[in-house]
Amino acid sequence: MNIEDTFYLGSISKTVGYKGELAAILDVDDPEKYNELESVFLLIEKKLVPFFIEKLSFRPNSNHVIIKFRDINSEEKAERLVDSELHLPAEMLPPLSGNHFYFHEVEGFQVFDTRYGYLGKLEKILDYPGNPLMQILKKNREILIPVKDEFINEVDRESEKIVVSTPDGLIDIYNDN
Repeated sequence: MNIEDTFYLGSISKTVGYKGELAAILDVDDPEKYNELESVFLLIEKKLVPFFIEKLSFRPNSNHVIIKFRDINSEEKAERLVDSELHLPAEMLPPLSGNHFYFHEVEGFQVFDTRYGYLGKLEKILDYPGNPLMQILKKNREILIPVKDEFINEVDRESEKIVVSTPDGLIDIYNDN
């Protein structure tokens, strides 16, 4: 499996105890959707390595989980996995509907503004912490629009189209004067 075919689930933060258990932080909105996982991929030395899960324990109201992998039975073996990224195949992402979307899902969509019309093609989402931006290209011109619920009017997956209502002045800074 290639990293491009997966999504980032979280990372291992530390060992727990001496029997090979590990603490992980999941980078997802609803961690308990993943409580039936049987395996994950760990990114080790730039390669995805499958690990089978023996036990998962979720902390209430938290993104923290304790993981026990099969065949990792000592603190020493577990220590080698600390700081590893957890990945899952992209097809395991729970489907989203309405105006909610995964960043990779909308790449290539056409973006329209309610006042300005066609803005261009969504190249990718620049995932800056706390401020993701849509990177839109039209005729070698870049337009950046914050990914905010209040700006997104419609996500049409069938037509691969996003309709936004940008704040006054945002698009004007990209127009040639």
